Amino acid sequence: MPILEITSRERSALRSAAHPLRPVVLVGDKGLSDAVLKEIDLNLTSHGLIKVRAGGDDREAREEMLAHICDVLSCAPVHHLGKMLILYRPLANGVSVLPQAAPAGDARAKRKASEPHVPKKLAAAGKTLAKPARAPHRLEEEAPRNRYAQQAELNKAGKPVRPSTRKAAAPAHGIPRRAGSALSLRAGARSGIQRGTMARKSAKR
Repeated sequence: MPILEITSRERSALRSAAHPLRPVVLVGDKGLSDAVLKEIDLNLTSHGLIKVRAGGDDREAREEMLAHICDVLSCAPVHHLGKMLILYRPLANGVSVLPQAAPAGDARAKRKASEPHVPKKLAAAGKTLAKPARAPHRLEEEAPRNRYAQQAELNKAGKPVRPSTRKAAAPAHGIPRRAGSALSLRAGARSGIQRGTMARKSAKR
């Protein structure tokens, strides 16, 4: 019987489908006997895609064994990895062993970045989350900030008057104020007290 030919795309899909499968036939040291070939034929008729574990350490011998199985049973060699042989033959009832792709209508629509995330429970109920409203933008007609806006006085050119660096005038009550901070005033008072006590002590002497 001729070997079944498959395309590279079919071979890749079959190899992915056979990943979770376990070997159903073990080839011992005696090699391919009629009983082993019959067992492989029965499993191919039942499952369509199977794994066969071959014994022996010679890779060339396993390659010849794979070619002989495909030639006798008219199946396709999917993959040969180590001592594992993957074989495929279409089922008689026409059922495909490949996983069926989901229909186009059942495909999930991709969410855009601008759309809010909807939890699965709400999506199953047909509900959606309301997108939070953004803060209103400032009116363009709003007057720009001016650091001199609080000053009402204008100079001759009509521009706001800059703050003066001159010292403030004397208070209206006419009582002069001593310059310096409170700490410096206290220090001066202490020094005056010390001077007075020293003068008294010298006078007593």
